[in-house]
Amino acid sequence: MNLTDYFIQKKIQGGDIREFERLFENYYGPLCHHALKIVKDMDTAEDLVQEFFYHFWKNRETFSPKLSLNAYLYQSIRNNALHYLEHLAVRKNYAEHVFNEYKVTMPAEVQPDVELNDLGNIINATLLKMPERCSRIFRMNRFEGMKYHEIASILSISVKTVEADMGKALQLFRKSLKEYTREGAL
Repeated sequence: MNLTDYFIQKKIQGGDIREFERLFENYYGPLCHHALKIVKDMDTAEDLVQEFFYHFWKNRETFSPKLSLNAYLYQSIRNNALHYLEHLAVRKNYAEHVFNEYKVTMPAEVQPDVELNDLGNIINATLLKMPERCSRIFRMNRFEGMKYHEIASILSISVKTVEADMGKALQLFRKSLKEYTREGAL
């Protein structure tokens, strides 16, 4: 680690928000593009970088990289992006397992009609395509009936972030379900 990185680290560890903001401004765009190369979705890439910086600031006192600051940031984003993809694959496999089990164990007289089955597949596929936090917020709101302020409190995020993620989720559903919905139904 060079001397400049050392001083930046010490300032941030000491709670210097300006130094942290400067670091964020300098690296946010390049780190988003780095994550985008891995996850192939800009919303997810931005979420990963924002989440990283949130945890970086929250744990600043224990932050002690062995590498240069630049290498640490890029390696952390790479690791977070790969972890996200692994988690996405696990979620997809689990969803397929649950769906296959459901199809196999349902008696023939209770089988839903093909259109309803297709609709369920589209909904599940859309939820799997969403960034994890976005999907979680949507489920908490629509499936569990939670209010935005309750979700914000549980996830330790702002109500505006909940609103923004719900907007993203609804936009994805509008695209995925447009043949099944009347205009403006969602």
